[in-house]
Amino acid sequence: MRYAEFVVNELRRTLAPLANTDVAKGARAYMKDVAPFIGVRAPERRATAKALFKTLDRPDSHTLGETAHVLYAQKEREFAYCANDMIAFFIKCADQDFLEQHVQELLITKSWWDTVDGLGSSAICPLTLAFPNKRLINTWNSSDNMWLVRAAIQHQRGRRSETDVEYVLKICARHSNSREFFITKAVGWALRDIAAFNKPAVRRYLHEHPELNRVTTREAERGLNR
Repeated sequence: MRYAEFVVNELRRTLAPLANTDVAKGARAYMKDVAPFIGVRAPERRATAKALFKTLDRPDSHTLGETAHVLYAQKEREFAYCANDMIAFFIKCADQDFLEQHVQELLITKSWWDTVDGLGSSAICPLTLAFPNKRLINTWNSSDNMWLVRAAIQHQRGRRSETDVEYVLKICARHSNSREFFITKAVGWALRDIAAFNKPAVRRYLHEHPELNRVTTREAERGLNR
């Protein structure tokens, strides 16, 4: 825990001088008041965090997860962003159990699209490629928690030709009747990504699922029209 406390204290010390009240108010309003903000712009936050991470000893998987939890527990939203940055920086330290032991809980901690999608990029996409775990993804996809569902739908974003198209479309199909914005948007993004390299698969999916929400089809069509 001393490792985690050191990281939190150093980030709090180095981010404080960068605080901007107007930025904090704007960010809090944009994020629907999910949490207060220090008011540090993203490029400055990333640079400050990266400078700290470069000085740290490499954590083991448990320490990395523990530190992320402590960061997420902080009141200000920037600490959750720093946790995602830290996971990305030390991703090779994360083991095959990291998603289930740590990320799953982070996904449902003060959840909003910013932290959930951040975990997708920093942890879920790379770790499900390194350690495929359909059991866990299926569990998330059948959950009543929409953020776990969103994470499952998006777990292969950005893989292009490495995407398991049949599996991703199966995940999406479970939610073809959904009208929850954050789920329908995620399905649309998944289809848009697949359309970049496999348009026939997306056209077939749209034909087989006429019940899809317009939010989903609009995103898919953007991919098809590129």
